[in-house]
Amino acid sequence: MSQQGTFADLVREARASGQVNLITDAIPYAKLLGMTVDQSAKTLCFLLPASPGNVGNPTLPALHGGAIGGFMEMSAALHLLMAMDTLKLPKIVDFSIDYIRAGKLRDTRVSCEIVRQGRKLVNMGVAAWQESPEEPIARARAHFLLTD
Repeated sequence: MSQQGTFADLVREARASGQVNLITDAIPYAKLLGMTVDQSAKTLCFLLPASPGNVGNPTLPALHGGAIGGFMEMSAALHLLMAMDTLKLPKIVDFSIDYIRAGKLRDTRVSCEIVRQGRKLVNMGVAAWQESPEEPIARARAHFLLTD
């Protein structure tokens, strides 16, 4: 993001070009995790490349639950930025995650679904997987507040 441009300008540019990575590159936490957009997916899907920095249990090795949860939450917020009319990063109200199986040190993907949308509150479903979407490593329910 240039010093003269705003986050809203960046969101508009990402929507117009379809390059969500413009936004992930501008968010420090997304950059810290190393998250990108899975360009091979047919729908908007986020990718967390395998990285030793995201490991919580080096014995297995397994991804840290916080890295998985943070990746899922950030993916949901970015999904809303691309799908909704808002130009500000949505505020998280509630995030509930179920860890289903260990996230191994492999590429992890996340897909998001808007379940219900009100005027200001959005309910989302989020799924994280490694091998197949039918075998998720975690599922989450999230509520976001859309601000003007």
